[in-house]
Amino acid sequence: MTSFKRAGLVARIASDQVRESLRRVEQFLLSLSVDLLFETESARLAGNLGGKVGSLEDLGTECDLVIALGGDGNILSAARAMAPFGVPILGINLGRLGFLADVSQEEIELRLGEVLSGNYTLEEHFLLEGEVAGDSDHPSALNEVLVHSANMPKMIEMDIYVDELFVCTQLSDGLILSSPTGSTAYALSAGGPIMHPSLDAIVLVPMFPHSLTSRPLVVPGDSEIKVVIAANTDVSAQVSFDSHLKFQIEPGHSLLVRKKKERLKLVHPPGHSFYGACRSKLDWGSKPIR
Repeated sequence: MTSFKRAGLVARIASDQVRESLRRVEQFLLSLSVDLLFETESARLAGNLGGKVGSLEDLGTECDLVIALGGDGNILSAARAMAPFGVPILGINLGRLGFLADVSQEEIELRLGEVLSGNYTLEEHFLLEGEVAGDSDHPSALNEVLVHSANMPKMIEMDIYVDELFVCTQLSDGLILSSPTGSTAYALSAGGPIMHPSLDAIVLVPMFPHSLTSRPLVVPGDSEIKVVIAANTDVSAQVSFDSHLKFQIEPGHSLLVRKKKERLKLVHPPGHSFYGACRSKLDWGSKPIR
């Protein structure tokens, strides 16, 4: 396994817990003679003790490992930034659910030691990218692309196509287009299936559909999905990427969603199991109290 020589540190939430964990990671890595590069905001949160500071782009070009501390939201941001550079990410979970980060605060030194000694696995996750009509940007999402009403909750009529083949006209509060990684996030709460992250598939999950026969649809991962907002509606829609980047989409206009070329590489310490994560995070198989 590759031995990591320079690590980037990324955190977002200003709290004593995050500051303490950042300092622990910093001290441990320095004790192993690993060069450090703090992302600018992370250095401010930590009260950086003299380490080098740079932008996310600097981390992508100069580091061979990025360590993201916090909840899945922080890892999602880091994933979108690091995927084009191919830099792997190790997540330290300081949030609640933490499906993407499997290093707990109590195990920081143990797990970092294992990874830095070459005892780890790499797992690739694909991202989704979107193209909103009239916009030159192609924003990306690791979890999901969401189409919903821009103002108050209101049903939207939309036509759905997969590889230019008409699928259906759907009337619902919105539509979630999720990667396998995102199947345990927002899509799960909307009734979507849990998908193993290695699957090459995209799931379309309707949000509060008008028809009871509207159900989640799983399509091949290489599909191009087009969502057209009905031209005769007075409802403006909004498209969001990982609940972060947001774009307006007007009646009659369309959204294209496809797999992004670059992939995210996640670092897992030894013993990681997707099914084990499901058991612990989703409380699978817990025995009832009698």
